Amino acid sequence: MLKEIITAIESYFKAHRFIRKHGLWKWIIIPGIFYTILFLFGMYAFWQSSNFVVSYVSGSLGIDKWVHRQDNDLLSFFFLMGEMMVRLILMFFYFSLFKYIFLIIGSPVFAYLSERTEAIIEGKEFPFSFSQLMKDIFRGIKLALRNTMWQAVFTISILILSFFPVVGWVTPVIMLFVECYYYGFSMMDYSCERHKLSPSESIEYITRHKGLAIGNGMMFFLMHLIPFAGWLLAPAYAVVAATISMYHQKSEL
Repeated sequence: MLKEIITAIESYFKAHRFIRKHGLWKWIIIPGIFYTILFLFGMYAFWQSSNFVVSYVSGSLGIDKWVHRQDNDLLSFFFLMGEMMVRLILMFFYFSLFKYIFLIIGSPVFAYLSERTEAIIEGKEFPFSFSQLMKDIFRGIKLALRNTMWQAVFTISILILSFFPVVGWVTPVIMLFVECYYYGFSMMDYSCERHKLSPSESIEYITRHKGLAIGNGMMFFLMHLIPFAGWLLAPAYAVVAATISMYHQKSEL
């Protein structure tokens, strides 16, 4: 799996050179602007509501008052760490919500960009089909809803685990890997669909190559550390990188 993660990371650098060489910037910038706006809105909503959620849960259970009465520094430290873990998991939860909304809305553009990338690599054109485009859109929506459901199950489980001292401190890392996997999953599915894999076949294939999915999602998240420019480029770069990394696995498709 480590080798596949490295392959996925290298594919981002190949994607950058590929986009520059073939002038695909309009397919990068337009969805990137929309994504950046949605990202800023999602983070604003997070900051506005996370304090309320944590305070409400802590107050309802009486945890904060109980900790204050104990007057124990070590206990206060554990409580503070647990609160931080909950906030981080909530942040990933918000990120997941707007990510899937964006994937559903942007599926036509991402499907085309993935197709265009492979067409350039192979030196041939895939014939445009409106009916096929509609199938791509509905498949993307269906897959996004499926992943949303499974990720919600994982999020609830991880959120419960985060309340346990020490053990709960690793939950943000677990949540990050879950996020990386499911985002990379969505990016890889465009290539699977183009090669006529059914949703179940696509799930089986990507599960076998989960390193490619995790590596793709990992780079997608790392690009968010670069304000605005990273947010603008991350979504489309992820599509092109996933297509390039999967092209080398084409014999298995």
